[in-house]
Amino acid sequence: VQLQASGGGLVQAGGSLRLSCAASGRTFTRFFMGWFRQAPGEEREFVAGIRWSGSLANYADSVKGRFTISSDNAKNTAYLQMNSLKPEDTAVYYCASSGYDRGSYYYSREAGYDYWGRGTLVTVSS
Repeated sequence: VQLQASGGGLVQAGGSLRLSCAASGRTFTRFFMGWFRQAPGEEREFVAGIRWSGSLANYADSVKGRFTISSDNAKNTAYLQMNSLKPEDTAVYYCASSGYDRGSYYYSREAGYDYWGRGTLVTVSS
């Protein structure tokens, strides 16, 4: 499975961006997808995750109420709608996909994912 993230850019605080993650290749071997981010000098952290079927969305506390994750199984594409962006949301955003269900414990952990995209940079100015 290959993943391509896009949609990053520069936005002012309070603005919105929509990230996309397009999957290709052996797309039938995917179960759950997630968005992670890594800010400069920081470790990569979980942002949001969802089953490719569109169910069981979950979010990091820092983005709840501002970000919405969704998936379009027919298009093999997942999205992250980011509203009310803050400077602390500045990071490289990565999408990832799991090949099978390891259990909900792994939905927010990097170890739960088998495939990773290259990332797209989101910069939020104050």
